Amino acid sequence: MADPLLSLPLYQVTFAVLDVETTGLYPALGDAICEVAVLRGCDGRVLSQYQQLVDPGRPISPEAYAVNRISSDLLRGAPPFGRIADQVLACLEGAAVVAHNAPFDLSFLVAALEEAGRPIPNNPVVDTLALARNCYGFPSNSLQAVAGRLGIVPSRRHRALGDARATWRVLEFFIQDLQSRWGISTLGELIRAQGGPIPWPRSVPREILPQVLTEALERKKPLLLRYCSSEGQVTERTVEPLRVGTYQGAVYLVARCLSRGEQRTFRLDRILEMRLHEWV
Repeated sequence: MADPLLSLPLYQVTFAVLDVETTGLYPALGDAICEVAVLRGCDGRVLSQYQQLVDPGRPISPEAYAVNRISSDLLRGAPPFGRIADQVLACLEGAAVVAHNAPFDLSFLVAALEEAGRPIPNNPVVDTLALARNCYGFPSNSLQAVAGRLGIVPSRRHRALGDARATWRVLEFFIQDLQSRWGISTLGELIRAQGGPIPWPRSVPREILPQVLTEALERKKPLLLRYCSSEGQVTERTVEPLRVGTYQGAVYLVARCLSRGEQRTFRLDRILEMRLHEWV
């Protein structure tokens, strides 16, 4: 059944512009959100803005710090995503979700929501990167390059709220321009202009996972693992499973190693044995 938002005139659509800063590029390999922002707007007006630093549960990589300048010191005292998940979902409620390179932001949001035990939204998605590629001929389609071409100066580049504000202004320009040039008037027409609907990332089907892992994830139970590394070293450890994801065709378990107090990633086909650990 089609979402009723799709038939609304664009001036009646509430847009929730999402941007996340992360510890790296791949949630399936353990990277996570370290900052999230959502700007809600309608008919050219900003209705609300939400921004929050997030404890990602792992160190910030040097590559990520070089981009967003978010350090471990800056994150000291920040809440884990689970504590703000309901606030983020409330910011998205009833809106078309907008992001620049939406599959990237949505993949991290879905991983964080799954880990927090929250439902995955199914809002219509507008991707300003897809609109730029399909409807324009910018020399570069990065957010900074497109915004610069349109005379938009981000307030804080590579920080969640600054990029969300820049994305909102890019979206406003695209809507006004495409309305005048192509006669686009509804959300459904805007989504067709970007090349079609963008699906929310799908989680790993539980039926393909070992039953003991499914049980541990559902019951929040620790696991005893016997694991063979890529170098052939076999180790045993007790972990708290957080989530599972896929990367380049392989399934990975992201878990917190209880003995070391650190987050680790385990490729499922290298786990030699796993069983529930029942505390005595």
